[in-house]
Amino acid sequence: MEFFNTFRGRLLVILLLLIMATLGVQFYLNYRTQQENIALRDAQAEALRAGITLGAAGITSPTERMVDLIDRPDQTYLDEHTGERVTDVLIIDEKWRIWDSVGEKYWPTRNEDGEILYKMLADANDLPPLVEGARLGEDLKYFPNQKTAANKNSDDEAHAVPIDTSQGRWYIIVILRNVKSEAAWRAAMPLLATLAVLSISTLITFWLVWRFTRPIANLSNAARQVAEGNLSVRVPGEDRSDEMGQLASRFNEMTSQLERSRELEVQLQQAEKSAVIGRLGSAIAHEIRNPLNYINLTLDHLRSKFAPDDDEKRRTFEKLTSQLKGEVARINQQIGDFLNYSRPAKADLRPVEARKVVEDSLRIVEAQAEEGHVKISVVEHENVPMIMGDPEFLRSVFNNLFINAVQSMGSDGGKLNVRIMPEADWVRFEISDTGVGIPDENLSKIFEPYFSTKETGTGLGLAIVQKIVDVHNGTIEVESKEDDGTKFTVRLPRAA
Repeated sequence: MEFFNTFRGRLLVILLLLIMATLGVQFYLNYRTQQENIALRDAQAEALRAGITLGAAGITSPTERMVDLIDRPDQTYLDEHTGERVTDVLIIDEKWRIWDSVGEKYWPTRNEDGEILYKMLADANDLPPLVEGARLGEDLKYFPNQKTAANKNSDDEAHAVPIDTSQGRWYIIVILRNVKSEAAWRAAMPLLATLAVLSISTLITFWLVWRFTRPIANLSNAARQVAEGNLSVRVPGEDRSDEMGQLASRFNEMTSQLERSRELEVQLQQAEKSAVIGRLGSAIAHEIRNPLNYINLTLDHLRSKFAPDDDEKRRTFEKLTSQLKGEVARINQQIGDFLNYSRPAKADLRPVEARKVVEDSLRIVEAQAEEGHVKISVVEHENVPMIMGDPEFLRSVFNNLFINAVQSMGSDGGKLNVRIMPEADWVRFEISDTGVGIPDENLSKIFEPYFSTKETGTGLGLAIVQKIVDVHNGTIEVESKEDDGTKFTVRLPRAA
C-alpha cells in the first residue's frame, strides 16, 4: 500500500485506468457499431426479400398491378419498416421492357389507337447504381445502371434478380434506400468517441504534469531565493504524502536549519564583537576615567580656591568651569553607556511598582522639559500589577526613552505622554511624544549598536534599552512618522 501513496504509484494507477477506459469505450463502440451494421443488413435483406416477393406476385398476377397488391388491407408484402426502405420495384420482361413498377413513373401508357406503350429499361437512365451486377452475366449489358459511377450521388441502390418464366427470363429490380449520411455517422461515431477519450486523457495528463511540475517550480524559485540570501522562504506542499511532499518537507527543514544557523552565527559574531569591545573598552575606560576624575576634582578646586574677586570675571569663570564639568560628565556618561552595553547584563529581578520606576526616570528630564516647554503627563490605568524587574536597569531604559523624547521636541515645546496599563501577563508602557519622528529608512536600525543620527551620540542608548528589555523577557516596539512624533511600547512581565 505504501507504493500507491507515492507519486509514481498514483501515476501508474491513473495511466492504467485511462488505458482500461479507452479500451472499454472502444470495445463498446465497436460492439454497438457491429450490432447496428447487423441490424442494418437484416433490415436491407428483409426489404430486398419483400421487394422480390412483391415483384414475383406482380408477375404471377398479370391482371393486377403491384400498387393494387400493396393497397390491399390484408397484404403481407411490405410492412411499415420495409416500406420505408423499398423505394420502387420494377418488373422487366424478356424483351427488356418495364412491364410494371410500384411508382407510376415507369408505368406503360396507351396511344390513340389503344395500343400499350412500354418504357424500355435502356431508357431508364435515372436508376440508382446496380449492386453486384457481375453475377448477371451477359444480361448485364442491358442495364443502364450497370456501372457503379451511374447516379453516384444517389443515396439508393438497385438489386436485380432473374426470374425464369414460360415466356423467358424476366427480372425484378428492387430499389432500396441506403442513406449515406447514416453510414457516415456510424463510421464517425468511433472516431468521435476516440477523440473524446483522447481529449479527456490529454487533460488528465496535463493535470498530472502540472501537479508534478508545480512543486518542482516552487522548489526552483525557493532555491533561487535561498541563493539570494533569503533563508526564510518555505515551499508549500509538505503536507502531501508522496515524494514531492517529502522533498518539500526536507527542503523546508534545510532552510529552517540554515536560518537558525545564520541567527546563531550572527549572535556569535555579536557576542565575539561585544567581548572584544568589552575587554578593550574596559581597559580604555579605566585609563580615561582616571584623568577625568582628576580634571573634575581640579575644576572643583579651582572654583573654590581661585575664583576671581570681580563679579563679572567670577560669572565668566563659573560659566566656563561649569561647561568643562558638563563635558567631563558627558564623556563619563558615554563611557558608562559603552561599558553597560559591552558587559554581560546580570539583572536582580524582583517585584517593582511600575509607576515608581517611571516617576524616578522622569525626574531626570523634568528640568530639560521645563526649559524646552514640554508638557509631561502620566496616565496609569486601574489595577496595574507589579512587574518583575531590576529597578536600576529599568531606570536606564526609561531614562533613555524620556531623554530621546524630550530632545526630539527641541525648544519648540510639545507633549510627552506616558500610559501604564495591564495586559494579560504583561504590563504595557506607552511613551509617545510629538517630536520630529523617525524616518522610515532609519526605523529598522534604531536598536542597532553605534547607530545614531545625533552629532554627539554614541548610538548605544536604544541598543542598551533593547538589551535590558530582553534580559527582562519583555518586548519593545516603535511606531513613528516623520514630523508626527514617535511612540515606544514596552511590555514587561507582571510579577506572580
